[in-house]
Amino acid sequence: MIALALARTGDYGALSQMVDANGNVIPGAAQAAFPLLVTSILSVGVRGLVVAGLLAALMSSLAGVFNASSTLFTMDLYQKWRPRASKQRLVWVGRVATSTMVLIGLLWIPVIQGSRGLYQYLQGVQGYLAPPIFTVFFLGVFMKRANARGCLAALVVGFVLGVFRLAVDTPVSMGMAGFEAGYAPGSFLWIVNNIYFQYYSLFIFAVSVVVMVAVSYLTEPPSSGRISGLTYATVTDEQRARSRASWDRRDVLGSAVVLLMILMAYLYFRG
Repeated sequence: MIALALARTGDYGALSQMVDANGNVIPGAAQAAFPLLVTSILSVGVRGLVVAGLLAALMSSLAGVFNASSTLFTMDLYQKWRPRASKQRLVWVGRVATSTMVLIGLLWIPVIQGSRGLYQYLQGVQGYLAPPIFTVFFLGVFMKRANARGCLAALVVGFVLGVFRLAVDTPVSMGMAGFEAGYAPGSFLWIVNNIYFQYYSLFIFAVSVVVMVAVSYLTEPPSSGRISGLTYATVTDEQRARSRASWDRRDVLGSAVVLLMILMAYLYFRG
């Protein structure tokens, strides 16, 4: 929003390429909003600091992702398959898993390049995979009848729906042979491919909620001892008092100020 507002002023030549003569956004050029801001607004020294910080944050994020992925595969899958594996063997398997993840990431670059932009692609992937996770956490707090089987069923069904959407979108995004023009108009795959990703996210969320609630009520309820203090319905008076004592008016005021600043920034830079 900041880049768009500055581009419409016409005071920054590089940013002006984001909009046409009428001030409307050019989608292809708008994908480079952040690098255009860095090269147009910041001085040379500050520009280097921003790029260095961006690269450091990227390396840190990738290191965390690769470490979590290798640990998940090594400890939760491989060790259960080979419980007598030595520590040296587990370390070696973790390195192989990390290298495999890096290779998969490199091979997936053409898919990202064929999408409508990095930001929208990331939002789409998160929109396809996050709804079942949100469903489990949200209903797990507010629904004391939820059990492990219901949560697992919601996660599996939601994940399958998300992966299915990614499998449908990928051939079209990459422009693979036979998919240059997309799917046949009116077909089931064409409908799935053309549903706006946020609407599809709502669909996954709704299905995950139905599955979790249905499976939870069709199976045995969790014991009261295991969910004591974990849901709103099972929180004791002592726990409520301890939670209330952890914040005061200053925290409420600070939160209100932050929300007000966000709202003001949105209203100012909405164009």
